[in-house]
Amino acid sequence: MMPFRRFFMASVALLSVSTAGGANELPDPLKGQLGNHLKHVLLISVDGMHEVDLRLWIKNHPNGALAALAKRGTTYSNALTTAPSDSFPGMVAQVTGGTPFSAGVFYDDSYDRTFFAPSSNCAGTPGAETTFAENLDKSLADVTGGGTLGDALSQIDPANLPMTFVNGKCTIVYPHQFIRVNTIFEVLRAHSLHTAWSDKHPAYEILNGPSGKGIEDLYTPEINSQLPGAPSGKDYTSSFSGVRLYDSIKVTAVINQIQAKNSVGTYVGYVPAVFGMNFQAVSVGQKLATAGYGDDADLVGGYTDAVGTPGNALSLQLAFIDDSIGKIVTALKTYNRYDDTAIIISAKHGQSPINLAKRRAIKDTYSTVLANDGYGFNIADDASLIWLDPSKRTEEALEKTKADLKAASSALGIETILGREELKKIYRDPATDDRTPDFFVVSQKGVVYTSGTKLAEHGGVADDDRHVGLLVSAPGLKGKTVDAPVFTTQIAPSILAFFNIPGIELEAVRIEKTLPLPSLRD
Repeated sequence: MMPFRRFFMASVALLSVSTAGGANELPDPLKGQLGNHLKHVLLISVDGMHEVDLRLWIKNHPNGALAALAKRGTTYSNALTTAPSDSFPGMVAQVTGGTPFSAGVFYDDSYDRTFFAPSSNCAGTPGAETTFAENLDKSLADVTGGGTLGDALSQIDPANLPMTFVNGKCTIVYPHQFIRVNTIFEVLRAHSLHTAWSDKHPAYEILNGPSGKGIEDLYTPEINSQLPGAPSGKDYTSSFSGVRLYDSIKVTAVINQIQAKNSVGTYVGYVPAVFGMNFQAVSVGQKLATAGYGDDADLVGGYTDAVGTPGNALSLQLAFIDDSIGKIVTALKTYNRYDDTAIIISAKHGQSPINLAKRRAIKDTYSTVLANDGYGFNIADDASLIWLDPSKRTEEALEKTKADLKAASSALGIETILGREELKKIYRDPATDDRTPDFFVVSQKGVVYTSGTKLAEHGGVADDDRHVGLLVSAPGLKGKTVDAPVFTTQIAPSILAFFNIPGIELEAVRIEKTLPLPSLRD
């Protein structure tokens, strides 16, 4: 099946909305089940982890931590993350129950037709790139981002934020003001439950939700900061050992929280109802071609074959994940939390290609190809989202853009070009929505837009991008595998159901009618 075909069918199925009954009648099949004896949910995203990674690791390491969790869990063999498969929409999906259709978050680096550039005072015509990543930090000198860990807003420089008019006044836009729907953290806080999360940039303050107050303990050490001891300009992602060191910082924060402390180790007297972190070690192990600072010289990233056998570096990264999760589980057991905690392990995204024989590195030249077409912005990792300048986005410009993309299809590795008519069936209509791109270019499998040596990327719609691992482990579950298709958006209402909170308290769940995951019963 063509990648585009699978992408289109899966996305349409995800956004399918029944007209029978109102949103308040949406079934909540987990209510009154595991939630009767659970007090905590630990959510872990192993970024880059494919379904095959999880399956093979458990098979080949039956005594490991992941295997033990699977024995008291439900594993989903056909779970898909969002399209596009970027970290931002992928994580937003897990905590809102929504795709870009409802959340309005297409990428960490995207575009809004009503925004203006940082520090512009909203001068000129609207339409601006919206980058919510390490670019927001006050400093990249160390993991603090120039602020105080545990206080994400102190790490963000307001001068780096995009701007827009609100009630006639030019105003900066914080990440939490960018998302259009509420998050599980806001819902839990409304029920007087405690919340925490740790992620790779202060920009993940977006997960607070529109209120800006969803996460009590938000811990965001900067992954793209200087790796200690490494040459200047080398960050934690520049070596296999460096990213493990980085992830260990967040593991310590989670173990602190299990001990009724906050992320930085101060006693607070409670364990959050929902808490967790993302791991970056696997993602770097898939993308980084060769050894970096602190690594053994013979380490090589990526896979050794088409069926997902990890190479020596990726094997180290997966072993680190298993060991780290084991440490977290040990802490849960030590502090008598394990028997009332559900552990959800998934991934914001996969990585493409697994089969490195299919890798084709192409320089991102979309801005040059479309220079005479009213080009506004594009983001290209292993697909390309394209926005035209709103002041130049005429029907003629749209047609010319499509023609120029077709003409450059071979050079840019383009398989399918989704324009307005296709996109409005999956997302919102680009003609009326400020965020939806004008074009979504689906690349040929194996294409990586880079002029460097990275082995793989994410953001696209191939199976390697979207087919991720998903395991829910909780007391009472019996080691079952579910082969039916599911989506990572279903994690959010499942978490609420564990606490007997209706999923419809999430706005995205009401909009997209997202059901909890199946087969999560005693």
